[in-house]
Amino acid sequence: MAFQKNFAWGVATASYQIEGAAYEADKGLNVWDMGSRTPGRIFEGHSGDVGCDHYHKFREDVALMKQLGIKAYRLSINWARLIPAGTGKISEDGKRFYLALLDELKKAGIEPWITLFHWDYPYALYQKGGWLNPESPLWFEEYAKVCTTLFAPYCDHFILINEPQCFVGLGHESGAHAPFLKLPVHDVMVVAHNVLLACGRAEKVIRKTCPHPVMIGTAQAYWPSLPQNASDYALAERDTFSTRGFGSVSYFTDPLIFGKYPEDGLAWQKENGFTFPESDMEIIRSKVDFYGFNTYSGDYVTEKNGELTRLTPPMSTPKTDMRWNVHPDALYYGPKFLWDRYHLPVVCTENGVALAEWKDLDGEIKDYSRIDFLKRYLRALSKAADEGVQIAGYFHWSFIDNFEWAEGASKKFGLLHVDYDTLERTPKASAYYYKKVIETNGEEIFR
Repeated sequence: MAFQKNFAWGVATASYQIEGAAYEADKGLNVWDMGSRTPGRIFEGHSGDVGCDHYHKFREDVALMKQLGIKAYRLSINWARLIPAGTGKISEDGKRFYLALLDELKKAGIEPWITLFHWDYPYALYQKGGWLNPESPLWFEEYAKVCTTLFAPYCDHFILINEPQCFVGLGHESGAHAPFLKLPVHDVMVVAHNVLLACGRAEKVIRKTCPHPVMIGTAQAYWPSLPQNASDYALAERDTFSTRGFGSVSYFTDPLIFGKYPEDGLAWQKENGFTFPESDMEIIRSKVDFYGFNTYSGDYVTEKNGELTRLTPPMSTPKTDMRWNVHPDALYYGPKFLWDRYHLPVVCTENGVALAEWKDLDGEIKDYSRIDFLKRYLRALSKAADEGVQIAGYFHWSFIDNFEWAEGASKKFGLLHVDYDTLERTPKASAYYYKKVIETNGEEIFR
């Protein structure tokens, strides 16, 4: 077995996707609260107003985590729940909720990995220009300092930001996600640059504020190119890190780790008239302790007539309920490419599968396809570790069925089923399988 003894076996969620209590106490609104109100944006008019109601049921949820043997829990903070206006006064109610949750995790022996930002941007700051505002990195720095001051006694791992590729590109260029904007490329580059400045400022203020050493990383949306043949390895690796728009992984991580944008990213900026002070890179460059990546699939590529070609999957290729191809090689080649480029311990901060499923007549969810998915992907991850990639953890997405952004509650990623009428939680067959995986430190995947 290649998984190290202290491997972080965990589950992941995000605040807006599970908390509910959208209008509880003095919580501020965020862009998803507001965006969900607009007809036609979210599947069948769903919202996260109540969702899984984790805000009121967190003790039950932590008890279920403990029952299932979960070792680590990746959660995110709802910025506007903690600081209703985005800056300034802290909400006593928000503070109470998160401290109570962290205390419950501590009692259960579950290690929290806190993500500072998972897309639910305070609406009060959006009204001031959001990530376009040059003050936005300072707002995030202030928020990070508050989180560190309050939560560092419970937490040794902080993730600065989740999938900038999505909330920048989908949120500000295509308009598919909150805040549902369709900006010119130049302006989206301003947003991306301010996000990177925010990350750099946050990393530094966390280390300055925290009374003990902490591990800091990010969680990047990562859809690697996969070699069709052994001879395509270098081609696939090169393409994985190319800048083909705001979905690029290198565009959002080279500046943090190397202190510079990739060369093709700089050329792209020049084409769109985007410039910035060189001194910004001193702020952006950060001490990153681990590379968190969120991977669900990838695209096979090969070389034809001297050019890269993306291959159409065979008709027999399994598809998830998101219509993503089941390509376990993404957890083999993906980590290898990251290790080669960044030489940082890698953590799979999200991986899982959406299935079309429901309770059977006996009240059970026998999600054997999810178990098969876990086996295939974890075997691939184990192979990468066996070949020398330093892999520090795996977080299954998701602990519980939740609000899947524009898809509402229609996509089921969870190890736990939620009845949205009664809020009853029911562990699926995969939950008990994952418990065995954790208990055996991964050996179960080879049985």
